[in-house]
Amino acid sequence: MPQLDSLDPTTIRNGEATDAYFLRTEEALAAADRDPTVVAEVTSDQFPTGEFDVLAGLSDVAALFEGVPVDVDALPPGQCYDGGPVLQIEGRYRAFARYETALLGVLSQATAYATRALQARLAAPDSQVLSFGSRHLHPSIAPVLERAALIGGFDGISNVAAGDRLGVEAGGTMPHALLLIFGEGNQAAGWKAFDDGVGPDVPRVALVDTFYDETVESREAAEALGDALDAVRIDTTGSRRGDFRHIVREVRFELDAEGHEDVGIFVSGGIDRDAIVRLRDHVEGFGVGSYLTSAPPADFALDIVEVDGEPVSKRGKLPGRKAVYRTGAGGHHVALAEAPAPDSADSLLEPLVRDGEVVGDVDLELAAERARADAERVGFGEESREGAGAGTS
Repeated sequence: MPQLDSLDPTTIRNGEATDAYFLRTEEALAAADRDPTVVAEVTSDQFPTGEFDVLAGLSDVAALFEGVPVDVDALPPGQCYDGGPVLQIEGRYRAFARYETALLGVLSQATAYATRALQARLAAPDSQVLSFGSRHLHPSIAPVLERAALIGGFDGISNVAAGDRLGVEAGGTMPHALLLIFGEGNQAAGWKAFDDGVGPDVPRVALVDTFYDETVESREAAEALGDALDAVRIDTTGSRRGDFRHIVREVRFELDAEGHEDVGIFVSGGIDRDAIVRLRDHVEGFGVGSYLTSAPPADFALDIVEVDGEPVSKRGKLPGRKAVYRTGAGGHHVALAEAPAPDSADSLLEPLVRDGEVVGDVDLELAAERARADAERVGFGEESREGAGAGTS
């Protein structure tokens, strides 16, 4: 019988989702009766680069190392970083060697999503931004995407099961399928069926690009639903868009001319940060999907930097345990752990796991608050804010 190509959580937590050479390493060390205490660090760049990402995936890291006899320190979820270690592990090497593959995977993917989410969020600070990306992923990792989107500051998510996992209610209105079923010329019947069928807490957002021009269907939706209509959504196929900003402006003009100034405009379908900047002066909401899921994974690596108390590293890496600070000027400072801390600097590495017990805080709301506050502190997304005046006519 066919099965979904996904690994169950028990398999991952048992360390079986690993690269084979870690198992060979365990065998070699066991045969040599060697199992030193090591310090290992997860880094992307060795030195700060000035280009910040948003760390995510720590909830999965905590779950991965629960019950594993090691200590783990990490930057807290939602922290911005631009180099240096984001996580440190101390313990007997054979206790955690096989977890490296899964550890890097959960950090790399979630961090990429959260970084893109914060970029999109800051590009539209006054608009609603929702995650529409779970259809681009294997369903087993939808919670990873949706958690990362929320850490990045998104207002909501669309995946129901992921929402149940995260304790967040998923949202959404109507697909083209609803209107196609009612057929051309009967769009009003489809919009009214939606209004009659869904609960009062669901926003009345009418999809307005199924059969006719977006301005025509927007006007008809407003006539059909009257004061009940909250917004129209434009999800026009890219091959039929032309100048999308011009289409949005036409819809806004038509709605205003007909006395529907309170009806908002929501757009979706291939929306990236640049599109958000171009459209945000006329759009109240964005559905963002492929822009999140196409983010290249953060290129993390795990390296041993200390063996039995002695600094060590391979070529191109920096030996010795590090400390990481946020300076008073918003910089990201990395130094040897025994070096004096910079003046007016905050230490960023915090305990996450102690001898297999999770002690760190991976609360989702706190992570989202941290991401927005730290982004402001380090100037993350300034290019989006600088483009605030682009195309406002």
